Amino acid sequence: NDIVFLVSALQFMETDVIAIVGPQCSAIAHIISYVANELRVPLMSFASDATLSSIQFPFFVRTAPSDLYQMAAVAAVVDYNHWKIVTAIYVDDDYGRNGIAALDDALTAKRCKISYKIGFPANAKKSELINLLVSVSYMESRVIILHTGGEPGLKLFSMANRLNMMGNGYVWIATDWLSAYLDANSSAPAETISGMQGVLTLRPHIPNSKMKSNLISKWSRQSQKYNHSDLRVNTYGFYVYDSVWTVARALDAFFDDGGSISFSNDSRLRDATGGTLHLEAMSIFDKGRKLLEKIRKVNFTGPSGHVQFDASGDLIHPAYEIINVIGNGMRTIGFWSNYSGLLSTVPPEALYSKPPNTSLANQQLYDVIWPGETAQRPRGWVFPSNAKELKIGIPNRFSFREFVTKDNVTGSMKGYCIDVFTQALALLPYPVTYKFVPFGSGTENPHYDKLIEMVESNVSMNCFFLFLHIPSYRTDQGYLILQELDGAVGDIAVTMKRTVNADFTQPFIETGLVILAPVKRHITTSWAFLQPFTLEMWCVTGLFFLVVGVVVWVLEHRINDEFRGSPRQQMITIFWFSFSTLFFAHRENTMSTLGRGVLIIWLFVVLIIQSSYTASLTSILTVQQLDTSIKGIDDLKNSDAPVGFQVGSFAQDYMVNELNISRSRLRALGSPKEYAKALELGPKKGGVMAIVDERPYVELFLSTYCKIAVAGSDFTSRGWGFAFPRDSPLQVDLSTAILSLSENGELQRIHDKWLKTGECAADESEMINSNQLRLESFWGLFLICGVACVISLLIYFGIMLRKYMRHEPKKSLRRFISFVDDKEPPKNRKKRSMSLPASSTATAPMTALDVERPARPVRNGSVIDIEG
Repeated sequence: NDIVFLVSALQFMETDVIAIVGPQCSAIAHIISYVANELRVPLMSFASDATLSSIQFPFFVRTAPSDLYQMAAVAAVVDYNHWKIVTAIYVDDDYGRNGIAALDDALTAKRCKISYKIGFPANAKKSELINLLVSVSYMESRVIILHTGGEPGLKLFSMANRLNMMGNGYVWIATDWLSAYLDANSSAPAETISGMQGVLTLRPHIPNSKMKSNLISKWSRQSQKYNHSDLRVNTYGFYVYDSVWTVARALDAFFDDGGSISFSNDSRLRDATGGTLHLEAMSIFDKGRKLLEKIRKVNFTGPSGHVQFDASGDLIHPAYEIINVIGNGMRTIGFWSNYSGLLSTVPPEALYSKPPNTSLANQQLYDVIWPGETAQRPRGWVFPSNAKELKIGIPNRFSFREFVTKDNVTGSMKGYCIDVFTQALALLPYPVTYKFVPFGSGTENPHYDKLIEMVESNVSMNCFFLFLHIPSYRTDQGYLILQELDGAVGDIAVTMKRTVNADFTQPFIETGLVILAPVKRHITTSWAFLQPFTLEMWCVTGLFFLVVGVVVWVLEHRINDEFRGSPRQQMITIFWFSFSTLFFAHRENTMSTLGRGVLIIWLFVVLIIQSSYTASLTSILTVQQLDTSIKGIDDLKNSDAPVGFQVGSFAQDYMVNELNISRSRLRALGSPKEYAKALELGPKKGGVMAIVDERPYVELFLSTYCKIAVAGSDFTSRGWGFAFPRDSPLQVDLSTAILSLSENGELQRIHDKWLKTGECAADESEMINSNQLRLESFWGLFLICGVACVISLLIYFGIMLRKYMRHEPKKSLRRFISFVDDKEPPKNRKKRSMSLPASSTATAPMTALDVERPARPVRNGSVIDIEG
């Protein structure tokens, strides 16, 4: 049929042609495009083949959305539902192959991929289609993209229904061929519709409008007139209609601009075979480029929506509807628009007036009824029944065998990591067949980076040759590359370098690098009472005692007799008052408001300092302290002494690359005994000053060796996970299973089984940091007290300066200092004891205090208090 259509089109072009509308078939559109370029005739085609481009065919104008956008919409649906692999079935022609190539690119941009794709000829037999579907059923992906034509697509759905491939767990996404068929055929067989329940399909989005409704009504009347009432207009019918109007409007503009119709012969077109085609009759349209320019400038609204072309000759703002086949019809669950590149439940035309929002968090679709009449989103993949046995690499450790090791008697793998893996597999809703492949000789710890590299390349080294002498086939571990490796399970730290090569599951244990250092018991000396504070703290505290004493003396000595006297007496008073506040035992009363304010703030500071000192001193005298020369990571970086690390650990690269520690300082250690011996010898006797290792190993080590402890805190935050090749579905499902193990307590039970600590566990948590109280912890208090002193002095001297300027006629610095140092002049003060009548006061008995004080003259019933 395609050949007949092609010959008919070429025969039609033997006449003088100024524009071509159609075809929809991609194969014919390719051939016609070559002829249209030669004749300079604009080709208005609604073929969706992504390889048809105005770059190759300048006279090609696409009047329907390209498959590039349709496949981008399909990829968005796949990514929205968190599926990583899909199976693609396509008709093996230009339309099918090029469409799947565009889908592959769109999925790659979403970090998804086609795990299996298979094509079939358009005239494939029933047996061929059955074999195709059987091969698809053996694949792990259950997300099937169907990119075909109407007739073969319907056959595939019918056969898939008979093979029970339209039930639970399957996802079928058909491209726009299905929506075009269902829209055009109102009387589709019920059996056909029932066999497609839950299928998703796409439809080019055409906004609802009055022009669209009128065209549908006209089409319906014409269909009834010619007895084709079951034949309705579909989306491509609107595009054909507007394509004709596009040419008409362009011709109007062409003639209005003075254009004329003329042709010339093409000497290169000759029919050498004497067939039915008369190529020499074809003529070149002289004004073809001018008409093409007018077509590209067309801008109007038709039944298909806004008709306007971009620079590449495609319609602007392509958009698609996401449709779910339910019951006897279809339901729109959302839209995809190239304007934002996202899925949305809002029609695209409502978004064009707003800036594009490209945040993935804003994506939304309505609920879908999936195959099997379920609303639960399918996982999208299963472990295939005919799948090969997974080969899981296991590090065959020499030390810390509690985590993972090979049983020398049975040859099986066991340990903490193995139990976590097997328990997580037991939670998967499908069986997984696997076998463990030991990696490492067992005489030393293997290098984990090489294990991850083998997972990345799906190649494992599983045959050990101790005496292999062929350099080109030998590796550092003594292995020969023989077979694939599908994952790695063990105490594998998740690092940035490793995540580039493989995907990791959710960490099943938190870990970080810590420092191991030898410790000694701290011996309490006779001067232990000085240890709670650092030297700076002692100095600043003593200085503030003196400062506060001087400030209170300045504020009080002019009005308070207890702060007056000879210079020697005043100096003694300052020192006595200052340090007696430490015990709240000061006897001197403060009379000024400013002095009392400073004293209250200072007593609060003293209370805090005294309480902290008491608590720290109690800790020093009652708790056994540990002492080490290593306080943290900075001590390692600033030293030149050797540092140890575990063989195969990422700690070596971390210290070299991140901490800039020279590789020559690093010493590889293979067992806990080597750890203890190297720390005991120390750097001066061929050992190390400290060891950097991951916390799980350190906790296990410290349960036996009590004279070593952790110095500082963890300086990295990582975890252990299981490694799989990129985009492996097992990675996602095992992560979910590990979270379930953590929530139900099974993960902790496995931890307690293998990693139970001994008597030294109490010392593990003691961080070897200085327990002294530092100035940084109290600078805020000292700052508040200092500010209060300064403000009080400023207010005081301001008051004194005002009094001095008011009462002293002669002004000089010496007289001002003398004024400030003098005692406050007498002033009136009412005494409660003198509020009685004068007669009562005269008859009161005299006391010893009255003898010492001078007589107070009485005037108008008040007492005049004369001071000095």
